[in-house]
Amino acid sequence: MGPDPRHPSQLYQFLLEGVVLFIALWLFTRKPRPTMAASGLFLVLYGSFRFIAEFVRLPDKHIGYLAFDWVTMGQVLSVPMVALGAVLVFLAYRHSARSEWPVSP
Repeated sequence: MGPDPRHPSQLYQFLLEGVVLFIALWLFTRKPRPTMAASGLFLVLYGSFRFIAEFVRLPDKHIGYLAFDWVTMGQVLSVPMVALGAVLVFLAYRHSARSEWPVSP
């Protein structure tokens, strides 16, 4: 580890992936939302917060940085999570909008 000071990354993750994520989802789900919207928002926010928190976290010793001397495995795994969450939110609201259209005779 060395004598250099370190960031308390666990506290950052607790605040972002715990407290902030809980509050955001709680506020979002207070009103009825389309099916898959809350799950999609969870994936988008969790993946985004994880990606951000990885900047101050030391990479795993046996893996190290994967690219550009700053991309970690956690960031690589967070990108598909955010993309899948965005797709779920898009599909949820697209399906919701279509089901509200009046049916023509």
